[in-house]
Amino acid sequence: MEEVIRRSANYEASIWDDDYIQSFASPYTGEKYVREAEKQKDLVRILIHETEQELDQLHLIDNMTRLGVSGHFKDLIAKLLTNIYEAQEWCEKDLHFTSLKFRLLRQHAYHVPQEVFCSLMDEEGNFKASLCEDVRGLVSLYEASNLSMEGESIMDLAKDFSLNQLARRLDQITEPCLKEQVRHALEVPLHWRLQKLEARWFIQAYENTSEANLTLVELAKLEYNMVQATYQQELKRLSSWYKETSLPEKLGFARHRLAECFLWAMGFVPEHHLGYSREIMTKIAVFITIIDDIYDVYGTLEELQLFTDTIERWDINSLDSLPEYMKICFLALFNSVNELAYHILRDQGFLVISNLKNLWAELCRAYYLEAAWFHSGYVPTTYEYLNTAWISISGPLLLFYGYFTTNLINKNELKSLEQYPGIIRWPSTVLRLADDLGTSSDEMKRGDVPKTMECYMKETGCSEEDARKHIKQVIDTALKRMNKEILMENPIKNFGQTAMNLGRISLCMYQHGDGFGLPHSETRKIWCPFSFSPFRCLEFLCSSFKHM
Repeated sequence: MEEVIRRSANYEASIWDDDYIQSFASPYTGEKYVREAEKQKDLVRILIHETEQELDQLHLIDNMTRLGVSGHFKDLIAKLLTNIYEAQEWCEKDLHFTSLKFRLLRQHAYHVPQEVFCSLMDEEGNFKASLCEDVRGLVSLYEASNLSMEGESIMDLAKDFSLNQLARRLDQITEPCLKEQVRHALEVPLHWRLQKLEARWFIQAYENTSEANLTLVELAKLEYNMVQATYQQELKRLSSWYKETSLPEKLGFARHRLAECFLWAMGFVPEHHLGYSREIMTKIAVFITIIDDIYDVYGTLEELQLFTDTIERWDINSLDSLPEYMKICFLALFNSVNELAYHILRDQGFLVISNLKNLWAELCRAYYLEAAWFHSGYVPTTYEYLNTAWISISGPLLLFYGYFTTNLINKNELKSLEQYPGIIRWPSTVLRLADDLGTSSDEMKRGDVPKTMECYMKETGCSEEDARKHIKQVIDTALKRMNKEILMENPIKNFGQTAMNLGRISLCMYQHGDGFGLPHSETRKIWCPFSFSPFRCLEFLCSSFKHM
């Protein structure tokens, strides 16, 4: 038999091995801290009831949200915002007040028109020059502009105006706290940050301000530490599971990124009570990563055809034709999918095995098509590529798993989701384009399936820089559509924020390059617990706050 010559991506080992993960320890797991947190919540409820001025109420809601504690007061916050919305009173000459109110109302799906900013514009339709001196107001306007939808020309002007003014003035700001606030906003707008990770930064920033409320700070630190302890325990269990599967040992050619997969799950479904969903999402992210590497790097085209056929048949009796590494992968996936289907059938009476196997088959067909393009040297048009790539990035599969594990399944909702509406399409598109922006340079050097950048460059003859600008514009459009079709229209009540979070974790993961595949790259600054980067993601799992 001829020896098969296989490609290798020379993936580096994970910096998060099982020994390190199992060393995690936190004292914030006992009833003592639960009781302490309940006392602080009672004090915050009193604070909410005693806050009467509208601007103070808005600041309180914003601070609670950014500190990561707003989930405990959803009903009280909803009541405050409903009263504010129904009053329809706008402080039309105050840029900060107007922008903050607009942002918070839209974040909670209240339909506020962009025209509330008209009073801040001159006769020529531009924002007044006098606003340039109001740095705090400019930050608020920039944050508000990221809640825009397609066709909102005033919001587009607001974004351009505030972004340009803040970028120009950043080095001139002498107040350290304000300068850090501006820098933080320009790095990633608040609306597209992950709330749990934002809390890490904001707790430190907020407690050092003169208007900090110590009760809020204390509750935020307790909440942060208690949730962190929960995440640590979840990751430890998952690390034990992964070790027991022997997948890292048996499939050494693939990326083994358990902690990074958990970060995806944590960003996607961060709520404290959704631990089961995080467990399932982490496991399928592991399988997606391995199968992606089989199609992208390791498998021959003939083997990939056999594997795709096996996934489509979903039949363990058809494994004889597969090489051993594919048998191992398929059996592990088969068992995982069937286990989830059993739990859903047992708990909800819904049989979703056909939905799950169809999603995996669709993903593998998309993988196979891209592999065929690569092996034949074919570079598709940008449209042709994206028509497949928003599926091959696994967005629909992730979102369906998210729906199945966080909601009571509704037959009508499920039927609607199967048509791939905006709540599926646009987060998947953001995931694909963010991934391509972050990974294309390395993949072009290695020789890989053509991605958005290469397709667009070949199609238009433009430079890599211009291709990147174009992709960022397409991402911006997709984010606006997410705001409209998911946030504002809210087609599935309890699933909208989960779908929005897929876009957020995608932007986070690829903000500084390939934050998933290259653990020792520049992007390690995001992950390493000893980094000084304010956007330290996996530090959430390592470093607790001291509290009073």
